[in-house]
Amino acid sequence: MREDDQQDERVRLDKWLWAARFFKTRSLAAEAVAGGKVEVNGDKPKRAKPLQAGDEIRIRQGPYEHIVLVRELSDRRGPAVQAATLYEETAASRAARDATALQLKAVHTAFLPERGRPTKKDRRAIHRFKGRD
Repeated sequence: MREDDQQDERVRLDKWLWAARFFKTRSLAAEAVAGGKVEVNGDKPKRAKPLQAGDEIRIRQGPYEHIVLVRELSDRRGPAVQAATLYEETAASRAARDATALQLKAVHTAFLPERGRPTKKDRRAIHRFKGRD
């Protein structure tokens, strides 16, 4: 087997994460790998780690965690439809993400933030209420 063929079978981790659209830029993907947010087959890799089909990647983005299996390799970023064919998310990962999203939605409705400064209409109503007409 030629050296060029072996190179075609492997892609750098940061390039693959960018091509699979997990991160908007390649530098953000590299920062996530360096920050320990990405694991490959249970190990903390460096950003230049060569991936191959069948590798399991665990990606933590905010409160969500994706566990995906590499199906295809690509070092070019294409349309989202094409990027979705590069990996397969495990059923357990999808269920955990849905459960986390549901929890976050419930918490969000319980703690609505203040509206901020009162509008002119609100201020007039406050003045009428306090008797400062």
